[in-house]
Amino acid sequence: MEPGDLRVSPAGSGDPEVGELREETPGADAEVKGGEPNDKEINGDTAETVLKEKDTCEGEECTEKEKNEGELHSPYEEELDPRIQEELEHLNEASVKINQLELHLDDARSGYRKILTDSARKLNAHSSQLGTCIEKARPYYEARRLAKEAQQETQKAALSYERAVSMHTAAREMVYVAEQGLMADGRNTLDPTWQEMLNHATSKVNEAEEERLRSEREHMRVTHSCQTAEARVQTLQKSLKRAIVKSKPYFELKAQFNYILEVHRYIIYSAFGKYSDPLTFSTFCYITAVF
Repeated sequence: MEPGDLRVSPAGSGDPEVGELREETPGADAEVKGGEPNDKEINGDTAETVLKEKDTCEGEECTEKEKNEGELHSPYEEELDPRIQEELEHLNEASVKINQLELHLDDARSGYRKILTDSARKLNAHSSQLGTCIEKARPYYEARRLAKEAQQETQKAALSYERAVSMHTAAREMVYVAEQGLMADGRNTLDPTWQEMLNHATSKVNEAEEERLRSEREHMRVTHSCQTAEARVQTLQKSLKRAIVKSKPYFELKAQFNYILEVHRYIIYSAFGKYSDPLTFSTFCYITAVF
């Protein structure tokens, strides 16, 4: 056969079909398959890549979650803030103190009730023994109590009057200083500063004068009341002399019990913070005690 002739291959021989004018080149199909992958291979590679990336992300998230859980459960994070710890300690100390005060309060109340019961029992026994002289002498001891209260009021009024006099004197001195300042200026026009000071000092003098007069009137009133109360005591002492002497043990015992009860009452009140000044306690007992 000469070059250029074409031969028809029988069917199934594996040769090119009729009409195909191409020359078979070994390895051509392999090159095509190797350079251009089909859809199945592409989809397979993509799925595998996605799975790997998903596994990697899940691994990173799991690692981050474990790390966060480890930090949350770290012994260093479980320690309290020092400020919170300090406040908790203060709270515990306050709770202990409250419990102690409650115990003291209960003891004081129990003691108060016991003394009150004992005093009532003993006073009733004395009253049965002494008879009617107690009721006869009672106005005298009541007058003595009122006289002592009047004395206390007189002392307070005297202190108030002395304080008002001192304020009045100080205000007058301020007026004198302001007047001297105005005179020493040497100018025809008044200095506004000295003028304002003089007006202020004059106002203080007027206020102090009013307070002094009011305190003086109050002192005179309570002094008169005190004198009247003392005069009544003297009158009753003369008219009820026998009853007073006979009932003296009863009223002395009553005065002692009253003082003891007031002491326990003060202890109870102090637990509630009603009395904080020791002077208040002494005045409280002095006024309320019956002598």
